[in-house]
Amino acid sequence: MSPHVLILGGTTEARELAARLAACPGVRVTTSLAGRVSRPGSLEGDVRIGGFGGADGLARWLREHRVDAVVDATHPFAAGITANAALAAAATEVPAVVLRRPGWRPGPGDLWHSTASLAEAAALLPELGRRVFLTTGRLGLAAFAELPGLHFLVRSVEAPEPPLPRDVEVLLARGPFTVDGERTLLREHRIDVLVTKDSGGAATAAKLTAARDLGLPVVVVRRPPLPEGVNPVPDVASALARLDLGPL
Repeated sequence: MSPHVLILGGTTEARELAARLAACPGVRVTTSLAGRVSRPGSLEGDVRIGGFGGADGLARWLREHRVDAVVDATHPFAAGITANAALAAAATEVPAVVLRRPGWRPGPGDLWHSTASLAEAAALLPELGRRVFLTTGRLGLAAFAELPGLHFLVRSVEAPEPPLPRDVEVLLARGPFTVDGERTLLREHRIDVLVTKDSGGAATAAKLTAARDLGLPVVVVRRPPLPEGVNPVPDVASALARLDLGPL
């Protein structure tokens, strides 16, 4: 029987993995998306959209659809999905792989401030600057909503969910971005502090280089920890090797 691989997707790596698996004769691939982005783009293989109903619902889906392996290639901050996937895989004894791109690391000249949450990031801002470039996605902006005296430039792929900061300008854009473009953006908007999540990857890393070039402080929200016992792989090639489905 053809092996069936379920990819919990939403990232560039998930899209690449789906294409690699779908191109392999005899492998069936299904990518599951949470449905938070209205235009997710084309994907190879089968696609399902929406939640499973927690760990129990995912375990039931794995059994009903005879899934042979699960690859959690969700966003590094999708902690709930990752926890549910680990529980469901353990309950069904379905092999599971967690694919996580490496996080960013500060280099010489970087002025980084590491925090554990958006709330901690918000608490730091008044002492770091007055014009904030906020690139933490469209969710969770309530943490910044009550900060007085700050101007926020919020960039996200889709319109952010309220409540929003009092003084806010929204920029809808999708990466990848260039260093020159990010430098220009920071200068034109007179930004003096950047806030981001440690998403990793190259598509949105240019803002960090631009901030370093301009001597701006950067508040970086750390990733949530992975479930105990989960050892992630850093790229698609490593995920394919861990799946061990033969030559792909």
